[in-house]
Amino acid sequence: MSPSSLALTGVPEPSADPGTQVDWQRVAFLLQASRSLDEIEELRLVPERKVLYQFSARGHDLAQILLGLRLTDPHDGVTVYYRSRPLMLALGVSLADAAGGPLARQGSFSGGRDIGVVFNLPGRNGPTVLPACGGVGAQYTPAAGWAQALRFRHETLGEAAYATGIGVVLGGDASTATNGFWSALNVATTLQLPLLFYIEDNGYGISVSSQLQTPGGNIAANLRSFRGLTILEGSGSDPQQAAQLTGEAVARVRGTRAPLLLRLTVPRLNGHSGQDTQAYKPAQLLAQERARDPLACLEEYLVPRLMSGGDWSALAQRARTEVLQAVEAALARPQPDARELTRFVFSEHEHGQIVMQEQGGLGPEGVLPPAGDPQPRPAGARINMLTAIRRTLESELARNPRMVVFGEDVGPKGGVHGATLGLQDKFGAARVFDTSLSEEGIIGRAVGMAIAGLLPVAEIQFRKYADPAAEQLNDCGTLRWRTRNRFAAPMVVRMPGGFFKCGDPWHSQTNEVAWVHGIGWQVAVPSNAQDAAGLLRAALRGNDPVIFFEHRAMLDGAWARRPYPGDDFVVPFGQAHTVRAGRELTVVTWGAMVERCEQAAAESHVDVELLDLRTLSPWDREAVRQSVARTRRCLVVHEDNLTAGFGAEIAATLAQESFCDLDAPVERLAMPDIPSPHNPLLLEAAVPGVTRIIEAIRRIASFCRI
Repeated sequence: MSPSSLALTGVPEPSADPGTQVDWQRVAFLLQASRSLDEIEELRLVPERKVLYQFSARGHDLAQILLGLRLTDPHDGVTVYYRSRPLMLALGVSLADAAGGPLARQGSFSGGRDIGVVFNLPGRNGPTVLPACGGVGAQYTPAAGWAQALRFRHETLGEAAYATGIGVVLGGDASTATNGFWSALNVATTLQLPLLFYIEDNGYGISVSSQLQTPGGNIAANLRSFRGLTILEGSGSDPQQAAQLTGEAVARVRGTRAPLLLRLTVPRLNGHSGQDTQAYKPAQLLAQERARDPLACLEEYLVPRLMSGGDWSALAQRARTEVLQAVEAALARPQPDARELTRFVFSEHEHGQIVMQEQGGLGPEGVLPPAGDPQPRPAGARINMLTAIRRTLESELARNPRMVVFGEDVGPKGGVHGATLGLQDKFGAARVFDTSLSEEGIIGRAVGMAIAGLLPVAEIQFRKYADPAAEQLNDCGTLRWRTRNRFAAPMVVRMPGGFFKCGDPWHSQTNEVAWVHGIGWQVAVPSNAQDAAGLLRAALRGNDPVIFFEHRAMLDGAWARRPYPGDDFVVPFGQAHTVRAGRELTVVTWGAMVERCEQAAAESHVDVELLDLRTLSPWDREAVRQSVARTRRCLVVHEDNLTAGFGAEIAATLAQESFCDLDAPVERLAMPDIPSPHNPLLLEAAVPGVTRIIEAIRRIASFCRI
């Protein structure tokens, strides 16, 4: 057993306060242990540069511990932030693990890959702590997704064990100014989700007063007229009041299955981080905060009412001894193995078996989808890409009861492009549903749902609209890596974009390279109906998050029409398709440019080999290299801007790995570095057209070294 486990099992039998039913001995032990951890880091480990990033929880600690001891349902899900270590202790994290995180050693929350106070905890017969993020406010919308998943698993899937679990989100007062807070608040109140907003108000966001964060400096007062939301508030320093309010808040959310906001005022007894001296605070305020120290308040409350002064001192000494032992045990842990630094960016296999994450997605619960059929079984007339996408969503919804499809206008309207038309009628509003107008909320909720064991399929209406969700998308992609495969959030994000008859800077952007550069995301860009069905099905049956890019010009384009390839057809990611074979020049492209490049190749009178990459992450570099080894020349064509577009990656790879095979420089043909223009004449001047592609093909084919 760990030192902390010994300590907790050795604490005397609970001495409960009859008014609050709290084990105050345990509360006192955990509070003293939290203080000792902070003190040892501040006075020893930070000066010795063994802890590089330190956040003290002094002042926030008592209330968090009281909350953590109330979270006893195995399906409770909690999202936290950087000052939440006392809660982690209350949820059962060992002192050695709590100390090991900031030391960035093996066996910690991330194995040294992330800041030590960015916590996570898989739900091993107890509450889940969803992987925390470094961004302020990023914790809110995943908590809403978790709460929605609880309701789905109980009411739609009929799983009785999910009847009483709740979502809980911890945040400081400054975080209530963020988009994530308001998005989660909107969805929790409109859908009446079992979500507890637990706000620790210390009056400051680093050095900025709460008066500049929210009108009047009190978010609870401003939300009293918010419909569908219960408000509680009080002091997080007063043991009896904090215990009563915390117990009431948790019980109400469990019982009513509706949202509640609990605001507790707490003193921040140390600076924002270890480097913050709080020189911006007036001396009088610092003195007032010290007078509200929850540790002193707890001692005054317990002694001699529930324990003697000697018992208090002995308990404090015992906690200190346990923490010192835990710190030494954490220091003895080995440093991370740098040879494994690049592991778990994506799902991995060993000896033919998947190395399954502990939590997130369907796999950890033993729900494994069929592999699918890589051979198309075409039947019926040619259909457009839009219909292929809809049929694939429909067949997978029928097969997988944990799959949910959502986004703005995807319900009765069927999506602004029609891809979900009729799906809500067939599968119900619990599985195909509309969302509020918040892309951050859409993706953040998807993260929480995925961690809770669902397969979320989120729609972002246009590529440009994903920008407000960039933080959640980036955090989702890195989730597996930064938890070292403890967690993953497999999902599919459908994202239309590109030109269609005309263009504009808001609806016609591609910029797919941004998500290729987004660590942990697979990216698919189909050019036709058959590949769209196969790639989408592969994504829906996979174990990684996927950006599925649907080009607007191809959704109903005649060239992109193909017979439906069957309900089991999959296209493995990372396998390019040879559209036409040739020996004089390799053209590499994807998406809407495949059609134009095929026409250009046919009219160029050059023996062109045309490769459709189909997926950009991963991309089939071996197919490109082998083709270039045969043709010795290469042109890359894409719709995205030229500078730092994905064509640059292909060109750089060929320059490094295929230099001796080349008889001509690798060229790129792309849009100039401008937004997509609206006027059709300007659009055609910007996007690579057939004539320009022919000119480039002929120029490269005729290139001769002198």
